[in-house]
Amino acid sequence: MRLFVGLGNPGAKYAGNRHNIGFMALDRIAADHGFGPWKKAHQGLAAEGRLGLEKVVLLKPETFMNLSGQAVQSAVSFYKLALNEVTVFHDELDLAPGKLRVKSGGGHAGHNGLRSIHQHLGEAYHRVRLGIGHPGHKDAVAGYVLHDFAKADQDWLDDLLRGISDGAVALAAGDSAKFLNAVALRTAPARNSGTGTGTGTGAAGGEPVPAKPPAPPAAATAPQSPFDALRGLLRRGD
Repeated sequence: MRLFVGLGNPGAKYAGNRHNIGFMALDRIAADHGFGPWKKAHQGLAAEGRLGLEKVVLLKPETFMNLSGQAVQSAVSFYKLALNEVTVFHDELDLAPGKLRVKSGGGHAGHNGLRSIHQHLGEAYHRVRLGIGHPGHKDAVAGYVLHDFAKADQDWLDDLLRGISDGAVALAAGDSAKFLNAVALRTAPARNSGTGTGTGTGAAGGEPVPAKPPAPPAAATAPQSPFDALRGLLRRGD
């Protein structure tokens, strides 16, 4: 069994915030993979379903970000899970928008949701770090993460969430490499070169198809055979 936790703040006021990208990831997984309805449980909203062979519980804490650890601890205790069966999806300032990294253990880097989980359970859980970029100055961070994604962000955000859903089965199975590849196919799809030469890469990232080599240029003057030379001499009367 696996517990996937998305971090965010509850309520419509915060639904589109950058800080709520963890909630968004779980919503996409639940919708695409036919999870049951969201129900109040473990100081949050929970939905149950399957990803491949694994039973998975999705949890969105409603304790507000700073107290996320309370909800996660409740679910871990109820299902008697080890920390390596828990994966937390959270926003990451230190990654460019649309980038994603998988991490196990380590520090919380000042993230209040992770800090709370550390305090209640320790650090030995998995994380999916979802890049939202940095506003450029630490004093601007609070306003930045509690602000909605801009319209210009919607394309990359949708690609990222779709990639997470595509790779969710692999993530539940513990295959992080396959999960990352699924995300990459959405967020960095292969594209044709656009030069009109006929080269390019398929959508699945196959080998480039080489362009047909150009024909060699025609010689300016064809070489003269000995018989042609003789006929020319006879015509001139030499």
